[in-house]
Amino acid sequence: MRFPVKRFFSYYKPYLKIFLTILACAFVVSSVTLVFPLLVRYITKDVLVGDLSRALSDVYWIGGLMLVLVVIQNVGNYIVDYKGHEIGARMESDLRSELFDHIQKLPFSFYDKNKTGQLMSRITNDLLLLSELYHHGPEDYVKYLVRFIGAFVILFFINAPLTIIAFCFLPILGVFSLYFNKIENRALRKIKERIGDVNAQVEDSLSGIRVVKSFANEHVEVEKFNRENDRFLDSRRKFYKIEATFYNGIQTIIQLITITVIIFGSASIVNKTLDLADLITFLLYINFMIEPIQKLTHMSTQFQEGITGFQRFMEIMNMKPAIESNPNAVTLQKVHGEIEFNQVSFRYDDHLDNVLKHLSIQIQPGEYVALVGPSGAGKTTLCSLIPRFYDVTDGDVLLDGINVRDMDLMSLRKSIGIVQQDVFLFTGTVMENIRYGNPAASEEEIIAAAKHANAHDFIMNLPQGYYSEIGQRGVKLSGGQKQRLSIARVFLKNPPVLILDEATSALDNESESVVKQSLESLARGRTTIVIAHRLSTIRNAERIIVLTEDGVVEQGTHDSLLARSGPYARLYSKQFEIQV
Repeated sequence: MRFPVKRFFSYYKPYLKIFLTILACAFVVSSVTLVFPLLVRYITKDVLVGDLSRALSDVYWIGGLMLVLVVIQNVGNYIVDYKGHEIGARMESDLRSELFDHIQKLPFSFYDKNKTGQLMSRITNDLLLLSELYHHGPEDYVKYLVRFIGAFVILFFINAPLTIIAFCFLPILGVFSLYFNKIENRALRKIKERIGDVNAQVEDSLSGIRVVKSFANEHVEVEKFNRENDRFLDSRRKFYKIEATFYNGIQTIIQLITITVIIFGSASIVNKTLDLADLITFLLYINFMIEPIQKLTHMSTQFQEGITGFQRFMEIMNMKPAIESNPNAVTLQKVHGEIEFNQVSFRYDDHLDNVLKHLSIQIQPGEYVALVGPSGAGKTTLCSLIPRFYDVTDGDVLLDGINVRDMDLMSLRKSIGIVQQDVFLFTGTVMENIRYGNPAASEEEIIAAAKHANAHDFIMNLPQGYYSEIGQRGVKLSGGQKQRLSIARVFLKNPPVLILDEATSALDNESESVVKQSLESLARGRTTIVIAHRLSTIRNAERIIVLTEDGVVEQGTHDSLLARSGPYARLYSKQFEIQV
């Protein structure tokens, strides 16, 4: 992938003035640093060898100048350090917000293919390393480039032949650095992938900690974690081996430069083409020329980490949302709830078989329809096509006669309420979780929604009522209580279309009875599609559609389907062990 240079530097734009100020300060700090050896050379070569009666006043004058330069240097360093880190933190925050916002727009298929831990690694670790590059990269390059060029120019004027001899080593240094930078980049990408795998393993294990403990499988999770942790350690070990070879090679070349300058410089003194003061100054400036090379090679790791982080950032940002509103999308105003599947086919990936094949179903406004059939028949998939969690492969899904692909995505999804078997509640209070159905709702509206969902009484028995913390994923609540909160959330949303996906299958009989009442209240006056394996819950459905791998095989009321002695009757008999 070609590196997007323009995009990389575009994140400096909001902070351009202060960024240029930081670069100016970095330039001044480096320039001041170059002055000190010249002042020492002036003292040793001119002041202390001339008229000593005036030497003391000259030394005081130069000492005062040095103090002024120290103040300038320290003020400049303070601005570079403080404001530089602040800019880095702000840019990191901007990048993280942009990445998180973009990830929110990506379709379900993206989450089907990517681990949560890997995504967390990109949002946190990668951007932290990238911010260090944004902060330190330009200012350090300015500082060390000024020192390198300044030192080279000064050395050239002191002794051009000796400078050229020292400079001959630099191409070797450059080729060596470029070679190892490529190897380091590959190794760093592997490290980032492996830490993402570690994060994914931790997230998976901690999310399922109750299952882990119920099976007494802590040792299994430890083994899985250690396996990923060892892979991460192995990738770091390989990187550190490359890094050690690189840095030691650099150090060897730098030591050769210093030795060469000492030998040829001493020979120049013997030949009287260089004096001792100039050799001492030369060695000081050689260090100034070598130090930037050392620092820049040390920075190569930071550079590679930052660049790798930006490339991984751009991998996500370059993913276009597969499902989004088209430019002329219709914004829904009043939805009646007529749903039609017209010759719908769907597959999750191009190389997979169709889950749905040429399926046609029509549901009238306000109708209560149940979908039943064996697992894998595509019941949940079919319902996921209505709010466009996925787009059909062939055919059309219509809402009130309008193709859902021609609707504004947000207004479409606001018109549909979903209650699932696997309830997800956010960490926070009862009030915050119910309000998720309508962030603008008042406290009175939230309480009314809870009452409709038969949740008010148990909420009031909690320690702080509606302001009680429910823990991560609602861990402090029972299954029935969590389900009733999710129903209250949909009541508050007040959608004209309702999808109930196995909403009571995981509950005990007592909880199921209460939740069933809540769902019946919620479904009243709405177009409702119920996905059910427990057939006792859908006896009162106006229409039951039996869906198999062959499509819709029969439909009708509970009684009419039993009378036919077909697939529905066989499913029913298996569940209730009756003879049809």
